Amino acid sequence: MSLRLIQMLDTGGARLVAAATVGTTARRIKGATSVYALASEAISANTTLPALLDKHGYGEEIDLAEALRHKRILTPVDHSDSARVLLTGTGLTHLGSADARDRMHANAHSSDASDSMKMFRMGLEGGKPAAGQVGVQPEWFYKGDGRSIIAPESPLLSPEFAADAGEEPELAGIYLIAADGTPCRLGFTLANEFSDHIMERTNYLYLAHSKLRCASLGPELLVGELPADIHGTARITRGGQAIWQKPFLTGEANMSHHVRNLEHHHFKYDLFRRPGDVHVHFFGTATLSFSDGIRTQPGDVFEIEAQPFLLPLRNPLKTVAAPPAGVRVL
Repeated sequence: MSLRLIQMLDTGGARLVAAATVGTTARRIKGATSVYALASEAISANTTLPALLDKHGYGEEIDLAEALRHKRILTPVDHSDSARVLLTGTGLTHLGSADARDRMHANAHSSDASDSMKMFRMGLEGGKPAAGQVGVQPEWFYKGDGRSIIAPESPLLSPEFAADAGEEPELAGIYLIAADGTPCRLGFTLANEFSDHIMERTNYLYLAHSKLRCASLGPELLVGELPADIHGTARITRGGQAIWQKPFLTGEANMSHHVRNLEHHHFKYDLFRRPGDVHVHFFGTATLSFSDGIRTQPGDVFEIEAQPFLLPLRNPLKTVAAPPAGVRVL
């Protein structure tokens, strides 16, 4: 049975953490109000999250589907200081991801597509090293800090200067850095790693710009090892009708890299081993509606679902004003 943690509010607005193993009925974890605090406690006690939950004990049952409908489910992790949460990711990590990237760049610069294919082939050849060995490093990008995380059912915010607002259905790993600098994986969550694909298509060197967007996470944090073969569905609805729907695959059986290889190449930098920091790391996708010619509009709703997660990740699209132009000179 898969253990899933959910950060949420009760009907009175107070924070709590719930745990579920089967279905959408969860149990409150006694004395817990944040996943961050539980993980910190587990690290200090040199124990695991499941063992710590048993020590805390369980309270009343909670209907997660109802809580999601009433927008009481929060992001699966947060920090009292949003600057201590780093959002990063890796691309070209999934079988078929190079095809999606090449289609995106088909009418732009062929050299960009060649670089994408070269990176993808490097992953195929060296992304799954034997135990104890280091594989080839993946493509890597920075996305933002904790202010960029959007909760389930809340609007994904696209700046008015964006040329596109496209979904990227995938998984993200969530980590807390221990006092001695050791990265500790708390689990995995569904994610929509939201991007501007028209900007990226214009020139591959704009990839960094295209990723500086918010991203949605949740509703559940899957604790433990990731299943090797995960099948999901991504869709976009407009006015209550699906305008695009497609299956997506993830898990290491469908990837060109081991998760541990992606983790190694992120956390090999001392910069990312600061005690107390939270990291949300996106593992990539091979499925994009943009590659199929879809252009989203404000009010469209993104939906992502995949087993063993039992709740969907759903967010409407909203355009927001950009900050004022110009810099004040002192």
